Amino acid sequence: MRVQAASSKNSVPRDPKVPVHVAIIMDGNGRWAEKRGLPRIAGHKVGVDCIQGVLEALSAKGVMFVTLYAFSTENWNRPATEVQGILEILYDALQHQTQTLHDNNVRIVHIGKVDRLSSQLMEAVTHAQELTKDNTGITLNVAFDYGGRDEILEAVRRIIHDGVSIEEVDEDLFNSYLFTAHSPDPDLIIRTGGEMRISNFLLWQSAYSEYYHTSTLWPDLDAAELEQVLEAFGNRERRFGGIKPGA
Repeated sequence: MRVQAASSKNSVPRDPKVPVHVAIIMDGNGRWAEKRGLPRIAGHKVGVDCIQGVLEALSAKGVMFVTLYAFSTENWNRPATEVQGILEILYDALQHQTQTLHDNNVRIVHIGKVDRLSSQLMEAVTHAQELTKDNTGITLNVAFDYGGRDEILEAVRRIIHDGVSIEEVDEDLFNSYLFTAHSPDPDLIIRTGGEMRISNFLLWQSAYSEYYHTSTLWPDLDAAELEQVLEAFGNRERRFGGIKPGA
């Protein structure tokens, strides 16, 4: 089943200097911990604790949607102890942070697969989404067990399952079958940790996103650097395939 009215997902009125939707590849948790002689999982715990501060900083600047790449479909290939630790951290965060996020008018949405999540974790995800679904502040998309290719394939499967005719298939319809149908495409994608890869993140949605790479590890990303990132975004000229006037 597709989300209705998604054809307007990219029509949110906006100041072009301020990104409406910021997506972040949260890289560097493990390295942050190793630099301090701590187990890698300690970095993931600190990384989760940083989320509220990032949301506050971005919301204060007028950002309306934030998507965090928390766990990819490929991350299941990591050592079993690290994967289990990340799952436990997510569950703990949902248990202890959901109410605070709700009190701050944040809407929480999970994007990604759900069939590999435990029933306990799925209940926590469902509770967070139900509790915050009517909130009107910033929307937090948590990309957990998410992969861009998997998302596209799943959209194609559901389009076929729904018996959509060839004539009906266009970009608006395809958008409505994506996990992010409720959000506009990201204006800005930030990758922390110094890596220069897309890593299977929002492949369809990032067609005209601006990218910003920083060597700062995710747990060290603070409001001051985020302000610099948004300033850099505001100074870019986005042409969406066109040319500069007068060129």
